[in-house]
Amino acid sequence: MTSATEAVAAAAPEFVTIGEGAASRRIAVRARKGSAQGSGVPGLFWLSGFNSDMAGTKAVALDAWAAEQGRACVRFDYSGHGESGGQFVDGTIGRWAEEALAVFDRCCKGAMVAVGSSMGGWIALLVARELKRRGTPLAGLVLIAPAPDFTEELMWKNFPDAVKREIELNGVWMRPSEYGDPYPITRGLIEDGRKHLLLGGSIDIGCPVRILQGAQDPDVPWRHAFRLTECLPSDDVVLTMVQDGDHRLSRPQDIARLLAAVGEFST
Repeated sequence: MTSATEAVAAAAPEFVTIGEGAASRRIAVRARKGSAQGSGVPGLFWLSGFNSDMAGTKAVALDAWAAEQGRACVRFDYSGHGESGGQFVDGTIGRWAEEALAVFDRCCKGAMVAVGSSMGGWIALLVARELKRRGTPLAGLVLIAPAPDFTEELMWKNFPDAVKREIELNGVWMRPSEYGDPYPITRGLIEDGRKHLLLGGSIDIGCPVRILQGAQDPDVPWRHAFRLTECLPSDDVVLTMVQDGDHRLSRPQDIARLLAAVGEFST
């Protein structure tokens, strides 16, 4: 690792409390100020994928690059992920989006570019839409294998009837994973996801968008990314298809593409 990457990886998190009473959870955040942000250079706000955390290859590489460029960078773990408190089984899209917006409000200052991976792309779109509604849109949005509506379009609609019955009757199904241990898919996750669907109409976020998508992605088909572009009204939307790319897009050449996409937003 480079010295910048080592320093980023070794940084200890701070914790913020979100929610009240039984809904309270302790969220781990790594927020670093940027020396260049006062001159209008946007900071970066990282949003991880489902069952992923802020210590992943892309997140750390992005933060290290930001440090070298003098850019601010904010990363955090959703509840039930990484170093944050709470149980993964309690997580929903609405709960995690609430945490993302709360961390953004507390830790992000000035112009910001949100960078969302997989489910983080869905969360980033929800955050961007809310910021546009407030009149403070993002400077840009970079999405890696974005998975808006995945609980319905990529999970529920493709689940066998037996899996659907298990979720409906027992409230949870343990889904096998190529990346580690099986993880729970809950009825709450599916039902809450339906409250936050985006692909049925225009997604007005008021900022340019860059999308990186692997053509060999087994989890989020490339057609899903095309469908997303059709819902974005901005003229400044660029989709880059990585012909041999998988879902993670974490190879050195993929990281280089990510940094180049983020680097387009320099002012």
